[in-house]
Amino acid sequence: MRIYLESLGCRLNYAEMAALGRQLVGAGHELAASADQADLCVLNSCAVTGEAARQSRQLARQMARANPAGRLIVTGCYATLEGETAAQLPNVALVVGNTRKDELLRIINETANRQIGKSANQQIGATAQPVTRNPQPTTRNPQPAGRTRAFIKIQDGCRNHCTFCIVTVARGEERSRPVAEVVAEVNALHAEGFQEAVLTGVHLGGYGSESGVGLHDLVAGLLAGTTIPRLRLSSLEPFDLDAGFFDLWGASGGRLMPHLHLPAQSGSDAVLRRMARRNRIADFEALVAAARSRIPGLTVTTDLIAGFPGETESDFADTVAFARRVGFAHIHAFPYSARAGTAAARFSSQVPAAERKRRVHVLAELDGELGRAVRRGFLGQTRPVLWEAPEAGAHAEVGQRRWAGLTDNYLRVAMTTAADLDLHNHITPVRLMRLEGDVLWGEAASACVDNKE
Repeated sequence: MRIYLESLGCRLNYAEMAALGRQLVGAGHELAASADQADLCVLNSCAVTGEAARQSRQLARQMARANPAGRLIVTGCYATLEGETAAQLPNVALVVGNTRKDELLRIINETANRQIGKSANQQIGATAQPVTRNPQPTTRNPQPAGRTRAFIKIQDGCRNHCTFCIVTVARGEERSRPVAEVVAEVNALHAEGFQEAVLTGVHLGGYGSESGVGLHDLVAGLLAGTTIPRLRLSSLEPFDLDAGFFDLWGASGGRLMPHLHLPAQSGSDAVLRRMARRNRIADFEALVAAARSRIPGLTVTTDLIAGFPGETESDFADTVAFARRVGFAHIHAFPYSARAGTAAARFSSQVPAAERKRRVHVLAELDGELGRAVRRGFLGQTRPVLWEAPEAGAHAEVGQRRWAGLTDNYLRVAMTTAADLDLHNHITPVRLMRLEGDVLWGEAASACVDNKE
């Protein structure tokens, strides 16, 4: 059967669909390049905000329009939280909640055998009750074909109860994969050609909370049990780490990437208390200082919510000052969105939408300013870059090609080379020469280094 996989939202969603894709191919199915080429489409949905839920519905309808004869399975957080609504979308044959997502291969094989879509719709593992209706007639696979960076799911669920977050409800209790299993997956992906493994999860720092084998143990196990050139951690809550964790970088031989994404959410202690966050601003800044003292070339990125209920002008000013003190390489700023089912949605003193939008704009401007300052600080340095692909439509002189890639510390780099030089999926040392917008332009510091084994 030809199957198209699509994801919306976090890196964890993409990691899950990438793993499913490998399972499907191993079971004899074919991955379609687009929805209109598939017999079956699978959408891994998002519902972290009301807007994400709307986008999930919109994407499901787009896939149905692209392939009126196809059938659609909707899984993920939207499917879990609003399963009955998801079941009424065009072409939806099955709704599979997060608690059953790991069974998708079996479910797909079973539904293929009974000719999916010819019977009434079903919901599997969703929070809503099963419903029936008459099926109505009715662009991209998650793991890039280029095979440079692979996203690896190491855990699911979250034990925190931040008042703005619906993910604890959507994803459930924390559960982690065994170290040996993650090591085996990384080795398999490296053998396929991937040069970087990005560890993902809902609550990455909570890895092993149910077993006592923590994230430190997993990373140490990966460094000892794999030879993939690059290991990267995705989002880590700042209250999960201690200073000793950063000693792993010195022991990694340059394989553990010097970039941390630490969601601060606010720079005001008063707001953090209302968010039910488990750290304060002084803790965050001390953690960053400890990390920078142990990890040369470290860049730090973050998430900030603008206009959380009760956030005063003074609170917001504290957030701006905090961001300046830390010097983030990137700020993912977004307006607070009241999510039904969360405590914060019931809080008084909701900030008007126009003010939330204004504060996001201020943070976006600050992001540009701080990001440029961080990038300028690396000019003249030589850093390893993993090259992804030639830039489509990029302007270059005749006989040349323009490449795009990422440094070890997660900065976007471009470089022009001879047209016959293939840098794809190679890691090469690059001297960072100038900054244009958010992109560092480099020149080769030496001949191409092939890290592939």
